[in-house]
Amino acid sequence: MMLTKTVRSRFSHEPGEKVEGCTILERKVIIPPNPAERRLGVYDYLVEVPPAPPEKPRANKKAPLPKASAAERGTFTRATPDEMGSVIRRLPPR
Repeated sequence: MMLTKTVRSRFSHEPGEKVEGCTILERKVIIPPNPAERRLGVYDYLVEVPPAPPEKPRANKKAPLPKASAAERGTFTRATPDEMGSVIRRLPPR
């Protein structure tokens, strides 16, 4: 089964070339180039996309923390880095 997609680009390529791992099947000029104004053209390419490798299900590293426990106690505190699950940026002092 061949997967295709349309890619818009300002660079001129010919059918049969490989760009970013995709093979160009068709080329359509949307806006022709104008060398007098040093303007590039705009092209639509129909490219053949290689099939993506099947994704394997990922196992969670940790069990999710119960988020309602703080609300049950009646206290509201800031989330810890483990609860946020992202990077904390520290701002420099003013």
